[in-house]
Amino acid sequence: MRINRILAIGALGLLVIILAYGMWLAQAPKAQRLQGQIEAREYNISSKVPGRVEQVMVRRGDQVSSGDLLFAINSPELNAKLMQAQGGRDAAQAMMQEADNGARKQQVMASKEQWLKAQAAATLAKTTYQRVEALFNEGVLARQKRDEAYTQWQAAQYTEQAAYAMYQMTEEGAREETKAAAAGNALMAEGAVNEVSAILADSQMRAPMSGEVSEVLLQRGELAPSGFPVVSIIDMQDAWAVFHVREDQLKDFKLGQQVELTIPALGEQVVFEVAHISVMGQFATWRSTESGHDFDMRTFEMELRPSQPIAGLRVGMSAMLAL
Repeated sequence: MRINRILAIGALGLLVIILAYGMWLAQAPKAQRLQGQIEAREYNISSKVPGRVEQVMVRRGDQVSSGDLLFAINSPELNAKLMQAQGGRDAAQAMMQEADNGARKQQVMASKEQWLKAQAAATLAKTTYQRVEALFNEGVLARQKRDEAYTQWQAAQYTEQAAYAMYQMTEEGAREETKAAAAGNALMAEGAVNEVSAILADSQMRAPMSGEVSEVLLQRGELAPSGFPVVSIIDMQDAWAVFHVREDQLKDFKLGQQVELTIPALGEQVVFEVAHISVMGQFATWRSTESGHDFDMRTFEMELRPSQPIAGLRVGMSAMLAL
């Protein structure tokens, strides 16, 4: 009987202890956990050149390095525009060279010969006038003949001066303004060629950063509009965790603060650093912990970046944060 009483008292004491521990657990504050997800930098590679996809060099899951060729677009219209621009450039450069070089040697020689011819004619006209003047003074010729000879002499002098001016202009070449205009036209034509060449170069799209190909949206032979992404690349070296934190929990986080996150998919705990807290809240309704004091709260987006690269990390993985 005494043993049974001892056992009963022991069982009762154990029951009291279990009930007390259960009441303590029920009243003890529960640890709060926040769930976020992993994000990473994504690049959508598109071309300014509309046309058909000529070749796609990558597939989903391929690892690419910066500068690797991803795809090429064929645009016959741009090739034709390039030919037109190159033709205009060549013509403008030829006009500029013509202005810089001035008149040809044959043109300068012909101009000089015209001046010498006019000079000889003026000398003859002067001699003729002097003879007619002498005969007029002796009374042999009429005044009309003397005036005609004088007029022919003056006209020959003016012709000589005009021929000499043409010779000087031919020898000097084009004016500085004409040279500047020709140089400007050549520069404008060169700019047109560079513009079309730059657009054509954009038809051969290369990876801007290293990463993994996440999507290939167009295949060979399909029409690619201007600006439409053909290949998407995700750079997991530039990854972060995104959490949405209630405003009453923001006091627990500061910029630069290091926290430990659990990534269930990897079974690891990794140290992250608070890199950004949104300055603008998003609306969401939460129930207050105190009955009768409910109010609407806002959530703020918070970004945390890993302190070191994480092997096997993927976009969309869950990240758990214990408060």
